[in-house]
Amino acid sequence: MINQLKTVLLLGLLTGLFLMIGKLIGGQQGMVIAFILAMVMNFFAYFFSDKMALAMYGARELSYEEAPWLHNIVEELAQKAGIPKPKIYLAPIEIPNAFATGRNPNHAAVAVTSGILKILNERELRGVLAHEIAHIKNRDILVSTIAATIGGAISMLADMMFWSNLFGGNKEENNNGIAGIITSLLVFIIAPIAAMLIQMAVSRSREYLADETGAKISEDPLALANALRKLEEAANYLAPVAQEQVNPGTAHMMIVNPLRADSIMALFSTHPPTEERIRRLEELAEKMKKSHNVGIVYY
Repeated sequence: MINQLKTVLLLGLLTGLFLMIGKLIGGQQGMVIAFILAMVMNFFAYFFSDKMALAMYGARELSYEEAPWLHNIVEELAQKAGIPKPKIYLAPIEIPNAFATGRNPNHAAVAVTSGILKILNERELRGVLAHEIAHIKNRDILVSTIAATIGGAISMLADMMFWSNLFGGNKEENNNGIAGIITSLLVFIIAPIAAMLIQMAVSRSREYLADETGAKISEDPLALANALRKLEEAANYLAPVAQEQVNPGTAHMMIVNPLRADSIMALFSTHPPTEERIRRLEELAEKMKKSHNVGIVYY
């Protein structure tokens, strides 16, 4: 509930930033045009990003005969989540990871890499798949598309404001001469960064929510916690390989960001710190244990 509320507040903040910059430009027409352009671009991303992401990694759909155990796990978790069983894809890359894609529960897929099948046991993989199914259940592709639409519109507005003031297109904002240009330059630089920071915060909030939802679906928070430890360790020692195999544009989709970042760039990370995710999952496991929930395995 807290993460859902945080998402709503962050999206509201994005919307407020968009409206404020629109007001600074001094014309509602420009604001509407920027929003429509952003909507069109993200409309295509919403409907076709799944095929693009799978194609980037040469992923192929796994038949039931190839991995009946994997299909059984996904089917069981999907039933518990109350959604149709998503398609299952295998991405033949060494980086241990997984991601979900698709615009809604009726058009969804979960993908696992060859690497993740090598380092996780069946219980840990079940925890990871529950997290990905939680993304589908929570319609996180739609949420991220909304955030991207507003964020993209903010960047367009900032561009419009800067170039309009620079060439004297907006007389109201140019009354102060050089001061108006400096103001528009600051907006041009700061607004897209602020929008990106908010978008990243939305993404991190949805990751926490998927951890929690997935842990409740699987009834085994520690399975995901154990998996995250292994995946984080692998991401660290396979960082050079990830630079070659992982497209930065899809890193946000994966359960653990395979691309390492320093402390400053961590502000722009789409994933929360893995240690914090593990801590929250361990706390949830204790709460579920006290509530006498069944299905949690401790070791």
